[in-house]
Amino acid sequence: MSSTAEPVIRIEHVTKSYTSGMPVLRDVSLTVARGEVVVVCGPSGSGKSTLIKCVNALEPIQQGRITVDGEQVGGKGVNLPRLRARVGMVFQHFELFPHMRVLDNLCLAQCKVLGRSRQEAESRSEALLDRVGLKAFAGKHPGQLSGGQQQRVAIARALAMDPVVMLFDEATSALDPEMVSEVLDVMVELARSGMTMMVVTHEMGFARKVAHRVVFMDQGEVVEDSPTTVFFEGAQSPRARQFLSKILTY
Repeated sequence: MSSTAEPVIRIEHVTKSYTSGMPVLRDVSLTVARGEVVVVCGPSGSGKSTLIKCVNALEPIQQGRITVDGEQVGGKGVNLPRLRARVGMVFQHFELFPHMRVLDNLCLAQCKVLGRSRQEAESRSEALLDRVGLKAFAGKHPGQLSGGQQQRVAIARALAMDPVVMLFDEATSALDPEMVSEVLDVMVELARSGMTMMVVTHEMGFARKVAHRVVFMDQGEVVEDSPTTVFFEGAQSPRARQFLSKILTY
C-alpha cells in the first residue's frame, strides 16, 4: 500500500474528558490511509476503545478535530446517521436485534438510511452472508446462532451499508476461544480485499498478519505509531516493549 494514499481518517489533537474531568484522550493525532489496516493496542484503560468510538461520534470530544473521508465528525450540520452508515462499526457485543431474523437485521438500515428497496437490500444481504459463510442462516434469529456466528452477522450488517472504513472495537474479546478464529478469518479476508480498517484488539497474531501499522496507547496518549514489523521486532518506547514482553511470553 502506498504511503501517499489519501487519508480516510484524520484525527488531530483530540482531547476527551468525562464528567470527572480526568482526560481519557490527551492530544491524540493519527491518520488512517485508504486501504490501510491500523491496529490500536494497549493496556486496559489506555483510551483505545474511546478513541475508536469518537471516530463515528458515539463519544463527543472536547478539543481537536476528526475527519472521515473529508467530512468533519461532529461538525455543524453533519448528518450523523449518514456518516455512521459510511463508518461501519463492529462492537465487542453483537448489538443485533434479537426479535428479528438475521436477514432482517441486515436489511433494516439499508432500507431506512440508504433508501434501498427491500429486494435490493435482500440481494445485498444474501451476498454478504454468503461472504461470511452464513447464507444458510438468513432465516434464523440471533439467539439460534453461536457467538462467533453472531459476530460474523454483525460484520456483514456493517458491510451492507457500503462503508468507506470499518472500525472494530475488541470484536473477539467476548467470544469463546474456539469462535475467535472464525471471526478473525473474516476480518483477515476483509483486510486483504483492501478495506480500510481501524482495529482495537489484543489479537497480536492478527496484527502481525494483516496490519500495516500498530498504534500503541497508554494513559490516553499515543506512545508509539510504527510499521508492524518495526513494532514487533524493535518497539521504540520502553512502555511498548514492556507491554509486548508480557503479552507475547506465552
